[in-house]
Amino acid sequence: MIEELTNEEDLEPVFQAEVALIYKHSTRCGLSAISNRQVKRFAEENTDVAVYRIDVIANRGVSNAVAERLGVPHQSPQAILLRRGEPVWHASHGSVRARTIARALEASD
Repeated sequence: MIEELTNEEDLEPVFQAEVALIYKHSTRCGLSAISNRQVKRFAEENTDVAVYRIDVIANRGVSNAVAERLGVPHQSPQAILLRRGEPVWHASHGSVRARTIARALEASD
């Protein structure tokens, strides 16, 4: 399951999770549509990982807060893998693939 992040208060549980994936999605980008399917696939195959999506058009402030807090410059589409609130991997555009995220997860153990 993918949970939508719509305000900055939603971020605290994300940063406190043992493992979490934040996916920044643009509803105006064809590449984001492809990446979104990849993130859904990852979420279905990795049910033990909390997966969150930010609609960067509707919730730009939330996206900016993530970039500022994590020190990861904003991109879209973008996936950021966190362990205990710290970024351990991130990718953008065509690199947001279920297989790539799974490998990053495994490497971060």
